Amino acid sequence: MEEFQYNQPFELENGQTLPGISIAYQTYGRLNADGSNVVWICHALTANAEVARWWPGLVGEKHCIDPEKYFIVCANILGSCYGTTGPLSIDPSTQQPYYSKFPMITIRDMVKAHILLRKHLGIENIFLLMGGSMGGYQAMEWAVMEKDLIDNLFLIATSSTESPWGIAVHTAQRLAIEADASWTSLSPDAGKKGLKAARAIGILTYRNYGILAQKQSDHDIEKLDNYKASSYVNYQGDKLVNRFNAYSYWLLTKAMDSHHLARGRNKKLESILDEIKQTTLIIGIDSDILCPLHEQRFIAAHLPNSTLIEIDSAYGHDGFMVEAEKISAHLSEWLRVEVGGVE
Repeated sequence: MEEFQYNQPFELENGQTLPGISIAYQTYGRLNADGSNVVWICHALTANAEVARWWPGLVGEKHCIDPEKYFIVCANILGSCYGTTGPLSIDPSTQQPYYSKFPMITIRDMVKAHILLRKHLGIENIFLLMGGSMGGYQAMEWAVMEKDLIDNLFLIATSSTESPWGIAVHTAQRLAIEADASWTSLSPDAGKKGLKAARAIGILTYRNYGILAQKQSDHDIEKLDNYKASSYVNYQGDKLVNRFNAYSYWLLTKAMDSHHLARGRNKKLESILDEIKQTTLIIGIDSDILCPLHEQRFIAAHLPNSTLIEIDSAYGHDGFMVEAEKISAHLSEWLRVEVGGVE
């Protein structure tokens, strides 16, 4: 893992300013002579910069996004807890962690930080910008903010705006965190039980009725407790609590709520999408209830150079990470036929 330190004031979209930011990032492969082989991957809510670890089968040696061919970059998002400036970072004015005093951020603020890192790395062109879920939010914002530097887009299980359904889910998750009695304590462990509950709510939207019935059904009809589905939700909650932070989770769900490509641009959403001219592959998952197919269909209807592929998967929203084999096949074919790839 590498780190870029930006030691100048960083103005946020809401007008507040951070005195400086650190960005944790990971690269794979090498930049070619003419700088034409950059693949920048934007990650989702609780992921990190180590994309080859959380997107196996798609990114890595001998896979579709291969470091032998591409210079791959993934940066931890602003507000997270994996090395980039966020609520657990030290506030220079107090020499204590920010905790709940960390300012509100938006997807555009995250992209603004990515752009600083791009310039630091000497990247003047991005061959392929890609992301799933919240990563797709960042990719679309970036395509608007630096449209002349990005050649191609790959978007999966994502949307051009946060939906009322998504905002309601995030609100329920934050209420769970806020209901934790430890939430008001100034500690990195604040809100842990609430975070577990928030993850449990999230699991119900990342998966769906069908996959839980398929994978978590109990065959012992005499059971009165300790059901597989309950154990699964508890396990997923504990796993997140052991690797993430409630302050960051609360903050980043707020950032997702504010996602809207047309905000502040004095144009209709359809017009903003029409201005994204990059050759774009969009993949939707038929069982996704968090970013359902109609959201990807809407994007495809208004992006002038887009291809939409709908994947049959039982895994719901999580299918964008689980179905690496299917995704790789479609992405590889699209890169070969529609884009032409990198020499």
